[in-house]
Amino acid sequence: ARDERWLARSVYKLKEIDQKFKVLRRGDRVLDLGCNPGSWTQYSLQKIGPKGDVVGIDLTHPRHLSAPNFRFIEADILTLDMGWLSDRIPSRDVVLSDLAPPTTGIRARDESRSLELGRRALDIARALLSQSGRFVCKIFEGEDLDAFAASLSGDFSDTRRFRPKATRKRSREVYLVASR
Repeated sequence: ARDERWLARSVYKLKEIDQKFKVLRRGDRVLDLGCNPGSWTQYSLQKIGPKGDVVGIDLTHPRHLSAPNFRFIEADILTLDMGWLSDRIPSRDVVLSDLAPPTTGIRARDESRSLELGRRALDIARALLSQSGRFVCKIFEGEDLDAFAASLSGDFSDTRRFRPKATRKRSREVYLVASR
């Protein structure tokens, strides 16, 4: 990743998701939840071109990332006021969530925290996605994954689970890729 000037190796996951599902398109308006360290934003900016824009939300600003069509909001998505957010961000074509909780090593707790972040990302996607919007969300595999994936069917016509090859073998993360 460093040799190719990406800010993190997680870019390869998004790149694989995008190649398979065609999530990002020229001119798209993207919301990147959990945008630090910035490789997903960096890749998105490359794919959408100068007529699109990316808004990134995280607790920490991604270092070494700036572009005229990138705007950063420092916030915790779990406590972010949806009305405030809707007033400041016009509708989005894509909502990306590579959010992950700080892991504790306690599987049930880590899965529960990941699911909480996924549900919040879904709430944000419901509020901000355009009629033809796409949603990508990382979730840790666990007993509640099936129910969470099923909950997307009310808002999206197509939902797929995907585990990129770039995911480490010991990782329990899976991505839900949904489109309206």
